[in-house]
Amino acid sequence: MRFIRLLFLALLAVVLVAVALANRDIVTLSAFPANFGQYLGGRWSVDMPLFMVIFLAFAVGMLAGLVWEYLREAHIRRQARQRSAEIARLESEVGHLRRNHAAPRDEILAIVDRPKSAPAARPVASAEPAPGTTLPSPR
Repeated sequence: MRFIRLLFLALLAVVLVAVALANRDIVTLSAFPANFGQYLGGRWSVDMPLFMVIFLAFAVGMLAGLVWEYLREAHIRRQARQRSAEIARLESEVGHLRRNHAAPRDEILAIVDRPKSAPAARPVASAEPAPGTTLPSPR
């Protein structure tokens, strides 16, 4: 991938140098049409090579496009920030709820909340299980 990028940059540099060499004539770039600048005072034109005019026009166009897209997508970035804040708030709330509800429960409430289909644990008189039986699974 790096080789392709370097190849592209080298090709772009060759094209830009070729354009610059082919357009070396000096041109006058005026900011206002037909001597309108004389009413404002000062010199509102500049003499420069044609390739500089081409490159400056390209750079100004790229800058204008960048600003346009930045302003056009401002609402998308604002919405993303709001959703990110909402996600962080909800994740915090879920973590808080998990900490509160995963805490050890009262033994009486555990018995009351046990599903009806689960067999009730029978009290054992001794620490050893009766022959042929198993201990209930731990909770």
